[in-house]
Amino acid sequence: MPDRRLWSYKEIAAHINVQPDTVRSYRKHGLLPPPDRVEGGRRYWYVDTVLAWVASRPGNRGRGTG
Repeated sequence: MPDRRLWSYKEIAAHINVQPDTVRSYRKHGLLPPPDRVEGGRRYWYVDTVLAWVASRPGNRGRGTG
């Protein structure tokens, strides 16, 4: 069953152990998938989207596992 929880920059940053501004920079430079939902100008990603992105990131296989 897909995980339909939505994560903001803050939750993504906590998952990969970086600051939220780093995640914003990833999006600005095209390194983060497009948001799954935009509400009131805020961007959100489904947890499954984030987990797939983290798994595909080169050199970061061990990050974001806890």
